[in-house]
Amino acid sequence: MSTSYVTVDIKPEGFAFLSIKREPVNSMDHDLWVQLQSHLTQLEEDPKVRGVVFHSGLARPVFTAGNDLGELYAKNTTRTRYIEFWRVSNTFLANLSKSPLLTVAAVKGACPAGGTCLAMACDYRIISENGSMGLNEVAIGIPVPRMWVKLMATIVGQGRADKMCQFGRMISAKEALVVGLVDKVVTDEEALMVAASKTMEQLLRLPDQGRQLTKLSLRGELADKWADPAFLKAEAEGGWAMLESPGVVRALGGVLARLSKSKI
Repeated sequence: MSTSYVTVDIKPEGFAFLSIKREPVNSMDHDLWVQLQSHLTQLEEDPKVRGVVFHSGLARPVFTAGNDLGELYAKNTTRTRYIEFWRVSNTFLANLSKSPLLTVAAVKGACPAGGTCLAMACDYRIISENGSMGLNEVAIGIPVPRMWVKLMATIVGQGRADKMCQFGRMISAKEALVVGLVDKVVTDEEALMVAASKTMEQLLRLPDQGRQLTKLSLRGELADKWADPAFLKAEAEGGWAMLESPGVVRALGGVLARLSKSKI
């Protein structure tokens, strides 16, 4: 039986807090992505729930460190497992991006790569002032996924997405606010959770149907292409060919070796 990394607390105000806690840095493996999709589906089917706040349950200042490198390092996994991992993770992200729920990302601290994509798939993003965000995959020798780039471009514009993704830039909370990647910056974790609650309560004053249909107009086409099984299978197969190439194996092996020696 797999370990539970996700907990949900439903509030009487009509929204839920969804906490992610996978020590040490919320790296997202196959099981965590499966749990995220399962809980999202349950919340969408609950008539008492209209919104959800995603946040980190860790004590350290990390929202999520992104995909677990063990799922990407070819020597540690298999083609079959990787293709399934890619399908599950990206299906969840696509579904989140067009969810009928009102979604808020409460970003505490570091939020690279897949963490940034999860936050971007939400409707509203609040970050602590010690936070940082970016799709920085190229820094470890792999490309930023196609739909992740497209999603970032819809939020910050093509030009900014171009520079951030190509050059693996992580930006501070202050810069993220300036470029529109986040909507609000707060001082610390306590202020973050208060701001997330207040924001959710304010936004839920709007009737659901009009917001939901407008959201589909904005995000539905991209989300449907993103979640298309044929697209994801082809992308995963191409990704596996890249991951098992000698250069990428060396690069990811080096990153894992450095991480194993560091004290997190």
